[in-house]
Amino acid sequence: MKTFCGRANPTTGALDWVEESEEYDYHQEIARSCYADMLHDKDRNEKYYQGIRAAVSRVKARGERVVVLDIGTGTGLLSMMAVTAGADYCYAIEVFKPMAQAATCIVERNGFSDKIKVINKHSTEVTVGPDGDMQERANILVTELFDTELIGEGALPSYEHAHMHLVQADCEAVPHRATVYAQLVESDMLWKWSQLQPIEVDGNKLLPPPAVVKCAGAPSVCDIQLSQVPPESFTPLGPICTMFRVDFSKPVSSAAQSYTAQFKAQTSGRAQVVLSWWDIDMDPDGNIVCTMAPSWNYSDPHTYPWRDHWMQSVYFLPAEENVSEGEELNLIVSHDDYSLWYSLTHSEQNDVKVAPFRPCCTCQAHLVWTRPRFGELNDEQRTESYVNALRSILKPDSVCLSVSDGSLLPIFAHLLGSKKVRRPFFSESQGSQISELPSPYTDSCLLRQHPKLHGKFQISVLMGEPYFSTSLLPWHSLFFWYCRTAVAQLLHPSATILPRAATLYIIAVEFQDLWRIRAACGTCEGFDVSPMDEMIQRSLDYRESLEAEPHPLWEYPCRALTKPRPVLTFDFTQCVPEQPVNSDGTVAFTGRGHCHGVALWMEYQLTEDITVSMGLTKPVREEGACEWNPHRKQGVFFFRSVRETSGDGREDLSYNLTFDPHTGDIKMNFSLSNDTL
Repeated sequence: MKTFCGRANPTTGALDWVEESEEYDYHQEIARSCYADMLHDKDRNEKYYQGIRAAVSRVKARGERVVVLDIGTGTGLLSMMAVTAGADYCYAIEVFKPMAQAATCIVERNGFSDKIKVINKHSTEVTVGPDGDMQERANILVTELFDTELIGEGALPSYEHAHMHLVQADCEAVPHRATVYAQLVESDMLWKWSQLQPIEVDGNKLLPPPAVVKCAGAPSVCDIQLSQVPPESFTPLGPICTMFRVDFSKPVSSAAQSYTAQFKAQTSGRAQVVLSWWDIDMDPDGNIVCTMAPSWNYSDPHTYPWRDHWMQSVYFLPAEENVSEGEELNLIVSHDDYSLWYSLTHSEQNDVKVAPFRPCCTCQAHLVWTRPRFGELNDEQRTESYVNALRSILKPDSVCLSVSDGSLLPIFAHLLGSKKVRRPFFSESQGSQISELPSPYTDSCLLRQHPKLHGKFQISVLMGEPYFSTSLLPWHSLFFWYCRTAVAQLLHPSATILPRAATLYIIAVEFQDLWRIRAACGTCEGFDVSPMDEMIQRSLDYRESLEAEPHPLWEYPCRALTKPRPVLTFDFTQCVPEQPVNSDGTVAFTGRGHCHGVALWMEYQLTEDITVSMGLTKPVREEGACEWNPHRKQGVFFFRSVRETSGDGREDLSYNLTFDPHTGDIKMNFSLSNDTL
């Protein structure tokens, strides 16, 4: 059965009614999952296997029948490990129906159907008894319920319920315990992701409003590949602290709690950010450890096991505080049943009470702007490009209209002497301050909705970054072009459009690690998990394999195998055309390696001689190393099969891209030599 679904089009701004199969959401869930990444995580799999073998041996040594409860079984991998290790029976619980079906198929294919029962329920709905889902309580609890923050997927409530209703009092647990670590640091780079910094424009100091400065910020964790944050970009103010531990073999509480680590400041500085990660001990003695520590915390960074399903966490303190070397500090972590937050006190502040509830944004800025967006607005080089571009086109009588979400361009235009700016969010007190957050709706959209306003304005400068909160892929920001078209009647015949054009670039790449999220696994620790590969591929073929997907490539190192190639140019000085725009051609492979896919990004031509890139920020180095814009996500088109390239110039990447002005979509096809990828 098919149903009509209303979907907001991020490029055209229209509400598109499309006919979707009832399986659409299911296929998207599978296609965008991290299951392949987990199956390729050899370190995780090996440590789990070792921990399960040890737990089964301990129970057998007590002369007990081994009954395993596997919560969140996924593919059934951990259950098969348990049976192979000698477990008598295993109950494998999986709430996601398609995954439970895949687990059942995998269990059957590997010959474990008589020892493993897959239960398609949430663990809190599982019953125990003669007529229940489980005939008896388990004496080994195996789980993989963790996310980057450890508890964000509801691990604590699930453990709490399992100990009360599903497992024996003296059960073994794999993992046995988890430990959360944290380090207080000063980092201008990371702090710029949380707080708007003062901006200099032609001698005017633009200050963030007090409400933003005093705001505790967004409460959610910032999960990133911390290994890609250079150690020189932050200064540790204290040691790596053990914040708290959770023993999963004993009853677990999901109640809110706080823990304190005391230490002396190692150096003077501004306490701004907390870097955090966790590890899990698979056995009671802590001999089998799986750690999420970043690579720079390893004695040999080359031994760091890359994974994307578990990363590291960055937490921002409610406000930066000055600390002095040798000063006694208290780093406090608090958690509810799903999230963590940090605070800092000085030892003499004994009367300071820990907030029972996590802090939340009170200024609205952290609700409008994402953390990468804060970083983008604080990027001095980027600001300089826009200010120089505006300075070159503005005149004293300029009437400006800004089309971007939460943009500072209107303020820049005002400070540069523009006669009128729609809408100016500023005040003259204390220099200049942002006095009001922009509406999530751009002025152009409002004008389009109110035709009576037409004719009242003669816009001489239409400007945009462009940035829109609904944009995921690079070309979604072409919404600026559609807005420009919608307000065409308001533009003066000689109006200037900034940016004047956008160009879509492509480059073929070899990923260091990101390829794992799309690579078939086949076998994992000796078990055939190919039904999982087949399920993922079916979902990818439903739609996703024909499209690019967004990734912040600064977190995922890659090597260029071709030179960057401009493939489509969009002329903003003209309205959106009625006919599709097509581009095809070839680009020679100049690098030897394994071609995993194509990276795509936009570059905006602000003026004749000023361009800003949303992708590569520097020329590709001779060895192919790439540096990417850290504030925007780039598009990645993964190839179904990896192809090795010689780099001798005899192989070409062929491309065909078509921009459909009616849907705003870009259809793309790539091939290597004569083979479709």
